Amino acid sequence: MPAIDVASLVVRYGDVVAVDGVSFTAEAGEIVALLGPNGAGKTSTVETLEGYRRPAGGTVRVLGLDPAAAADRRALLPRIGVMLQRGGVYPSMHAVDAVRLFASYYADPLDPADVLARVGLTGRAARTPWRRLSGGEQQRLALALALVGRPAVAFLDEPTAGVDPHGRVAIRSVVRSLRDEGVCVLLTTHELEEAERVADRVVIVDHGRVVAAGTPASLMAGDARGNGVRFGAPPAIDVAALGARLGAPVVEVQPGEYRVEAASTPQLVADLTAWLAERDLPLADLRAGRHTLEDVFLRLTGGPS
Repeated sequence: MPAIDVASLVVRYGDVVAVDGVSFTAEAGEIVALLGPNGAGKTSTVETLEGYRRPAGGTVRVLGLDPAAAADRRALLPRIGVMLQRGGVYPSMHAVDAVRLFASYYADPLDPADVLARVGLTGRAARTPWRRLSGGEQQRLALALALVGRPAVAFLDEPTAGVDPHGRVAIRSVVRSLRDEGVCVLLTTHELEEAERVADRVVIVDHGRVVAAGTPASLMAGDARGNGVRFGAPPAIDVAALGARLGAPVVEVQPGEYRVEAASTPQLVADLTAWLAERDLPLADLRAGRHTLEDVFLRLTGGPS
């Protein structure tokens, strides 16, 4: 039995269909990233899994339980952890007191000091009121609150938003350790590199429907244009002239970012750099070969491709 099972989920707000037949699963000991542009239906899907919304159609199960059924929800709440992107803490409450309070809600919580150390909030930060923590520290505290109850399923909303590079590394380590402990992690994020680094599988939704699902590697490898060349240069260069030199079309996908519609070869890269050098045009961000998850995401959701 999957830890999370979503089957043909429909969520409506009046006449607006926010989620239109979404289906996916997530297993224990697996990190699944739910990705999509704003308004794609991610939040509505996750809120239904957390029991905050009732589906208009289809079914959702978390640990075999129906989050919308009162009896099941009472049994489920002690077994899930929810990380909110903002809020949930009294502004004047110290970090350590917030974790102690949340720990008191569970029969067998983790030690609050251990949880704070795990997310890198010790010393002064642990004794600082929430309102005086930096944005990154508030994110770490939100993660600590989601973990203190020993969840079997963790819902993490933008866990690295506003976190500095060292903090992102620390949070990624915590998320990976949850997987190693057998926790099912459902992650939502707009940071596509984050999903590529930590997720075992990704589910991409757009306009309320699943448009792709699989491992990051399989999605990137399956992109039909994954062997092309992308590069940065000043906006509005003569793409027709460059294309004639390279023997392949060149597209300006957005101002200052270009794609060569041809497989990457040493000769093509050499011709590209020579053409730019002859015109004293700077080259930036040359990427030859496989597309990133962000490239695939933008193509599938109607962004620059």
